[in-house]
Amino acid sequence: MAARWSKTSWRERQAEQQPEYEDPAALTKVLSRLEQRPPLVAAGEVDRLSAALADAAHGRRFVLHGGDCAETFASCTEGALCSKLEVLLQMSLVLTYAMRRPVVRIGRIAGQYAKPRSSATERVGSQELPSYRGDIINGPELTPEARRADPQRLLDAYGHAAASLNYLRALIEGGFADLHHPQRWASELLSKSPRRAAYERTTQGIVDAIELMEGIGASSEAALRRVELYTSHEALLLPWEEALTRHVDARAYNLSAHMLWLGYRTAKLEGAHVEYLRGVQNPIGIKVGPGTDPAGLCALLARLDPERRPGRITLISRMGEGAAPRALPVLIRAVADSGQPVLWSCDPMHGNTESAEGGKKTRRVERIFAELEQTFATHASHGSRLGGVHFEMTGEAVTECLGGSLEVSEADLALNYETACDPRLNGNQALEMAFRIAELLRA
Repeated sequence: MAARWSKTSWRERQAEQQPEYEDPAALTKVLSRLEQRPPLVAAGEVDRLSAALADAAHGRRFVLHGGDCAETFASCTEGALCSKLEVLLQMSLVLTYAMRRPVVRIGRIAGQYAKPRSSATERVGSQELPSYRGDIINGPELTPEARRADPQRLLDAYGHAAASLNYLRALIEGGFADLHHPQRWASELLSKSPRRAAYERTTQGIVDAIELMEGIGASSEAALRRVELYTSHEALLLPWEEALTRHVDARAYNLSAHMLWLGYRTAKLEGAHVEYLRGVQNPIGIKVGPGTDPAGLCALLARLDPERRPGRITLISRMGEGAAPRALPVLIRAVADSGQPVLWSCDPMHGNTESAEGGKKTRRVERIFAELEQTFATHASHGSRLGGVHFEMTGEAVTECLGGSLEVSEADLALNYETACDPRLNGNQALEMAFRIAELLRA
């Protein structure tokens, strides 16, 4: 029988990737204030997402899960938020039209402020500084003061997350996502895309279909005028997760986001992160890679989902180009043999990170697309189904990933390299990926 769970029971386990705060009393005071703040999302929304993910696991929906690698407080602006929503809507429109099935939209947004690091410190010239762990913990500036873990940043994170959610919900409720007018989402970025004509044909096809359905009285007005957008982040900074955990009808929910995921570095069966996540009702993602042990993964599934609830667990494979056909089948078979119900998703980004000349991290679009194709094919050949994609993108005209139809080169990286951590697809590259996924889903 599993030990009794509480939102603080993780404190009895080894907690990886946690910052060291110089003043524990100041941290305790901030956490007490956070516990009194209203939740950022509602338990009913979390339950709706779980139901939608269960549908996706059965092939009735497809999951589009994307956003920033690491959000910054400075990116909490009207333009940045609107452009991210715009790209997610564009991508989901392409997929819905291709599949004739609904798309579940999940943003890495309004809370993706913490990042795991491979080292606790980094050397900058002659000094060694704490690593930048995301705006919720410290600042990216190369000074000891900025790199100090500051508890006040947790309250700042709450404020920025609340503002982001408020604006996104206002856009959706205000008609921004109205399917009667999908041309509103044709951003400036799309005007430069070779896919523009295909996108315009897609939007016109949807408008024509809506007019037909309305003409015969068969449309649902509410469904056409708004969409569901769910939020997510990596469950990394455990004091933050604990402070925003609430009990609703005697069940614990993390109400800082609708979905949480367990990172590659923190997926330890007896670790603090698994201990925390096993007790909350939110759907959980688990990153898996070429080094994931099949038996260990099955033990992790049993720990996190002992009741075997459809929609509870999403397995997000991050293999790297060429690795999926070799490393994924053993995991697919082990999970199938365990009887655990899971939704499979693909993160084609993290296994394909490389260093360009000059040291900037980048990713090649062709390798990202190749991993997607290999993952779809591997699932199909082993009696499984890929039900979603998990990726890092922005709606802005960044030059962080190489290639794509606009042919971003290594020389272009310096033009607009803005990420706080890992390279992201820009709007054009993300839309190209949507068309490629649509082709794979129709195959």
